[in-house]
Amino acid sequence: MTFIVGLTGGIGSGKSAAATLFGELGAAVVDTDAIAHELTASGGAAIAPIRSVFGDEVVATSGALDRAAMRRKVFADAHSKARLEAILHPMIRAEADRRSAAARAPYVVLVVPLLVESGSNSSRVQRVVVVDCPEEVQVARVMSRSGLSAEEARAIMAAQVGREQRLAAADDVIDNGGDLAALRPQVEALHRQYLEMAAVS
Repeated sequence: MTFIVGLTGGIGSGKSAAATLFGELGAAVVDTDAIAHELTASGGAAIAPIRSVFGDEVVATSGALDRAAMRRKVFADAHSKARLEAILHPMIRAEADRRSAAARAPYVVLVVPLLVESGSNSSRVQRVVVVDCPEEVQVARVMSRSGLSAEEARAIMAAQVGREQRLAAADDVIDNGGDLAALRPQVEALHRQYLEMAAVS
């Protein structure tokens, strides 16, 4: 059986940076955000069902999902959010499972931003690693990366589980309050640990 590590963390915590380092060390990285982007790109498998539920106003002229329009809709209406998730989540899960099963690596790092929120994902992974940093660092990174305001960044964070709840679900924690130089040795140590665990699983 493939040994799967679920990697999660709040927005701006540095999940992608940690996942990239795991990949460089030889783990197979399956990123559910990347899968979601593929599904909602022009010609993606999710576009037709999204259009049929939400209409043309959430599809850009390019044929891809208009993320800004969709974000406004789901943040304003919990029912819309649930309907979007009902379309996307099963498709993302099926593709993530397919990629994990096909991986030819000692272990898989499954990157799931909402791993703790979804609950069901915990049964798919043997280990949960949380990338953690102070909330003010998250806000600064999101503002820098996405051009969002502090209020918008905090609204996204508020829609996710709190830091304490995420840490309570962790088997391992990566402190990413610093820079890449501080992140690397933590990932390397966990990589050695996961290689050992995968060898006996």
